[in-house]
Amino acid sequence: MDFVQPLGYFIVAAAALHAAFAAASHFTRTRAAARQGAEDLALFRERARILLERTEIERDRTELSWAGKRRFVVEKREIENPAKDICSFYLRPHDGRTLPPFHPGQFLTFELDVPGQSEPVVRCYSLSQGAHIRDCYRVSIKRVGAPPKAPEGTPPGISSNFFHDEIQEGTIVQALAPGGDFFLDEESSRPVVLIGGGVGLTPVMSMLDTLVETGSNREIWFFYGARHREEHAMYDRMKQVDRENPNVHMVICYSNPTDTCVEGDDYTHKSRVSVELMKELLPSSNYEFYICGPPPMMESIVNDLEEWGVPEDDINFEAFGPATVKKADAPPPVEDGTSYPVEFARSGKTLDWKPELGSLLQLGTANGVKMRSGCKIGNCGSCSTAIRDGKIEYMSKPTHKPEQGSCLVCVARPTGPLVLDA
Repeated sequence: MDFVQPLGYFIVAAAALHAAFAAASHFTRTRAAARQGAEDLALFRERARILLERTEIERDRTELSWAGKRRFVVEKREIENPAKDICSFYLRPHDGRTLPPFHPGQFLTFELDVPGQSEPVVRCYSLSQGAHIRDCYRVSIKRVGAPPKAPEGTPPGISSNFFHDEIQEGTIVQALAPGGDFFLDEESSRPVVLIGGGVGLTPVMSMLDTLVETGSNREIWFFYGARHREEHAMYDRMKQVDRENPNVHMVICYSNPTDTCVEGDDYTHKSRVSVELMKELLPSSNYEFYICGPPPMMESIVNDLEEWGVPEDDINFEAFGPATVKKADAPPPVEDGTSYPVEFARSGKTLDWKPELGSLLQLGTANGVKMRSGCKIGNCGSCSTAIRDGKIEYMSKPTHKPEQGSCLVCVARPTGPLVLDA
C-alpha cells in the first residue's frame, strides 16, 4: 500500500505534467500561428498598398498627361557645381494643374524660340528629380561650348547657352510631355547599378531619388564620374543620400583631381568609371545596370559589361549628343561607292545619298531641306518623317517608335531609292 500510493501520485503528476506540456505546446503553436497570421496580413496589406499606389500612378500618368506643347514658368534657377556650367531649372505648369508622374530617366522635349534661328529649336533634356513630384519638373542643363577640335568660329551649343543666358526666373517655356524609353523598372526588386558621367548623371539621379524617396530597400550602387570637384554636380544631394540610406553605395570617381580635391571626402577613387572598378567592388555581375554619359564612356562600359557576362536585358543605356553606343544589331557597313537617290518631296529636291553623308537628316539639312529634329539619337521622335516610297534601315537602334509608314531620319539611311515627305 505504501508503494501503490506514491505510484498513484507519480501517475497523476505525470499526467498533469503531460497536460501542462500539451497546453504550453498548444499555446506556443497558437501564438506562433497568430504571429505568422499577423505577419502574413501585414505583408498582404503592404503588397496591396504598393499595388494600389502603382495603379494610381499609372492612372495619373495617363489622365494627367497632355498632347502637344504645354507652357511652364521657370520658378527657380539653381547652379549645381562650382564651375557654374550646370544649372537646374524648376518648371511649374503655367495652367496651375497637377503634373503627371513620369518614369525616372525620361526627358522633356522643348521647343525654343532662339533669336537668330529661322525655326524653333527642338531639344531634349532629362528630368533630374524624383519621378513622383507632382507640382514642378526639374531639368539640369550643362552649358555646351564649341567642340574642342572644331574649326575656329564654330558656335557653342545653341539651346544650352540659350537656357543659361536667356531663361530666367519668370520666363515661360514650352515642352512636350515626358518621353523616352530609357527608364528605371520600379517594379523590380533586384539590386541595381546606376552609372552617370558628367551631365549624364541627370537621368540616373532621377532614378536614385525615386528609389530613396519611395523607401526602396533594393541594394543600390551609384557610380558617378567627373574630372574634379569643380565639375562635380549635385554634390550636396549625393552626400545626403549616401548619409541617410545604408542600402546606397556611393562611388565617386575623379579622373583628374586637383590639389584642392580631398580623397575620401570629395571623391572615393582617382580613376574613370569602369567595369574593372565594378569588378573590384561588386560581389557579382547579377545587377540591373542603367548608364548615361558621353559616347566613349558608354561604349566602353557597355562592351565591358557584355564581356563580363551581363545579359543584354540587364544593360540599359542612353547616350547624349549626336552619337550613341554601337550595338551588335547595327546594320553592316555600306559598300564604298554606294549611292541612292533621295527625293524630299515637299522641298522639291532630289539628292544623292552616299555613306559618308551620314543620316537622312544630315543629308537634308546640309542641302537646305527644313527638317525638325531634337535629340539626334533616335530617342525623342521629333524628326519623325513619313515615307512616301522606298525603304530605310537604322544605323543605330532608336528607342522611340514612330508611327507605321514613318521613320526617324536622324538615325536612318536609305536601302535604295527613297521618297520622303519633307
